[in-house]
Amino acid sequence: MRGRIGHFASRGGMDIEGLGEAAIDQFVSAGLLSSYADIYRLHTHRKEILKLERWGEKSVDNLLTAISESTKRQFHRVLYALGIRHVGAGVARVLADHFGSIEALRRADEAALTAVYEIGEKIAASIVRFFTDPRNRDAVENLKRAGVTMSTEQKERRGPLVGKAYVLTGALSRYAREEAKRLIEERGGTVVSSVSSKTAALIAGEDPGSKLQKAQALGIPVIDENAFEALLAEKM
Repeated sequence: MRGRIGHFASRGGMDIEGLGEAAIDQFVSAGLLSSYADIYRLHTHRKEILKLERWGEKSVDNLLTAISESTKRQFHRVLYALGIRHVGAGVARVLADHFGSIEALRRADEAALTAVYEIGEKIAASIVRFFTDPRNRDAVENLKRAGVTMSTEQKERRGPLVGKAYVLTGALSRYAREEAKRLIEERGGTVVSSVSSKTAALIAGEDPGSKLQKAQALGIPVIDENAFEALLAEKM
């Protein structure tokens, strides 16, 4: 329990300043926290917190302000903070971009999840299990009632590469990795980290490593930097 609350409040998650391990231990021991959703009820326990060791008026006010501000975190941050097994920060961003809301994600079955680039069977099964548990569903509902962001504004993808996923490997001589990624995304494509049967092409620079062998084994097209530039030159 303490671990899940700590993960939720951590810098990688909701980044709630003042709610570290020591504070969480105090609040759990005092019966003020039993799940991460209870964080957003702490404002109703202000008097009880003031009675705890090392808590004064200013520190309590600062904590409650930080909790209130955390409701504005982006949806992908919230999704990562939920602590769904196998859903790291990168996967959370992919899921948030694809599904757009916690409700759409909750309704997705394993087939719908594995249809998303970078989401394999293990991740899909874990997400379905998470939302099958009534305790998790209740916690999510409580977060929604507290005003925590549970959706994201989805931008319509346009361009010649819409619906296609690419993997970058090796060093390109004319493009930095982030620049190549940006150019693909500007044309509607997606850049993923691993090669799978869903990959449209592997863009290979110098010293491509094991990703090249995997692409060849799966029959995924491999293109060099010149072919990449030709891809970018397709009409927007």
